[in-house]
Amino acid sequence: MKDDTLLFARNFLRHPVSLGSIIPSSRFVTERLLKQVDFRRARVIVEYGPGIGNISSAILKRMHRDAGLVLIEVNPDFVEHLRRVFAADARVRVVQESADRVEEVVRSLGFEAADYVISGIPYSTMPERLRRSILAASIRVLRKDGRLLVYQFTRAIFPYLTSLFSSVDEEFEPRNVLPARLFFCDP
Repeated sequence: MKDDTLLFARNFLRHPVSLGSIIPSSRFVTERLLKQVDFRRARVIVEYGPGIGNISSAILKRMHRDAGLVLIEVNPDFVEHLRRVFAADARVRVVQESADRVEEVVRSLGFEAADYVISGIPYSTMPERLRRSILAASIRVLRKDGRLLVYQFTRAIFPYLTSLFSSVDEEFEPRNVLPARLFFCDP
């Protein structure tokens, strides 16, 4: 097992409610998510809960050289790992903060708004007030033509998304441990 996967598993055992899975998302989930991103126009991408950075790495491979990737992570072990892994890429900013503070984070880094927010944080295990706060902040930080891309293991978030976003498309990816539901949301 690779060191970063061990780091992920160790943190899952310490904080299962905040991670939601014992292993990182599969390449199949990553590919389905990133098919939704127009990398030619995206200049600010935010990722909530990047963990060990497997989706972040895939984003960076496709991202424009003038774009910025903001990684918002609460787990200090992951923050340290991400800062080390992405230290050589000036496009990446790793911030230890809660996703409900995304607006302040994005603006403090000199960005006006986000083109995409990608989120795999486990909404179903967090307090309802925090869930609503994160989703509302996500809408506010997105450009008018921006999108929120969410991946989860259940449909529990769906009613919240449909109550806040004008359009929500859903896909299912069985090739993941656990199988994943993906939601693509327009403000």
